[in-house]
Amino acid sequence: MISRRNFLKGMGALVLGGVAFSGYAFGVEPLLRLRVQPYHLQPAGWPDGLTLRIAVLADIHACDPWMTAERIRRIAEQTNALSPDIILLLGDYSAGHRWVTRKVASSDWSQALAELSAPMGVHAILGNHDWWDDLTAQERGHGPVYGHKALQNVGINVYENDVVRLEKDGIPFWLAGLGDQLAFPPNRGRGLRHWQGVDDLPGTLEKITDDAPIILMAHEPDIFPNVPERVCLTLSGHTHGGQIRLFGYSPVVPSRYKNRYAYGHIVETASATTEAEKPHQNSRPRHLIVSGGLGCSMLPVRFGVPPEIVQIDIG
Repeated sequence: MISRRNFLKGMGALVLGGVAFSGYAFGVEPLLRLRVQPYHLQPAGWPDGLTLRIAVLADIHACDPWMTAERIRRIAEQTNALSPDIILLLGDYSAGHRWVTRKVASSDWSQALAELSAPMGVHAILGNHDWWDDLTAQERGHGPVYGHKALQNVGINVYENDVVRLEKDGIPFWLAGLGDQLAFPPNRGRGLRHWQGVDDLPGTLEKITDDAPIILMAHEPDIFPNVPERVCLTLSGHTHGGQIRLFGYSPVVPSRYKNRYAYGHIVETASATTEAEKPHQNSRPRHLIVSGGLGCSMLPVRFGVPPEIVQIDIG
């Protein structure tokens, strides 16, 4: 039988451990840490002679004190130092929680991102928070949202169900950007009973005019079961890796697929797990990389999934 003294000592250790965990999760990992997360892959259908380094930034959620304009500039400098061929921004530039001392204006965070530089340019899509935070766009039921305008004003290309054909060393590939899948929350006042997106995957891919490989930017990874094998690589953010991740598992993931698409490099083949997926079964592996992102949503907490710049070397 445990003694009262040992019980109190155990409880004290538990309390101290909780305080240390909270301090690290609130004040250290989300605020002070930053890592470069590398991936190296050769997807099926990717040309042997085409090597490409991609730098990916996702879920910045600009706000004081967690993700200030100055911190975004430093992240931009570190991203440039990786010498990427191309830089991709995967959405959610505005704050995703109320635990802020000050919101960072779109003109400020976009100017910080304007420091990004790569030979093949900087290309962006929008995320759900970029839509939700623009109340005017929510009311009128369409964009462009102010984040879209802010990025365009500093010369960053923004894609919404659109594509661009690029070349490196004379070898072409396509970059496709999907509209956000959760742009409009359910709203009885506007007659929306379910989430409504502005995404159009078939319409986006119909703009591809040749057989060059495709890289798809999609803020939420939940679109992945519907992505055909024609797409060599899908890049997503949104989940933040769950923000708390232990032993490869995230207790809370903002995805209907939960940990299936929570974080990292996911490779799926022909097997379909739902009736909706069966028409999209593929004959070769498809690749999805989900970034853990940089900022925070709902709460400014991270544990086991520090802010990250994703570096992808293809070929």
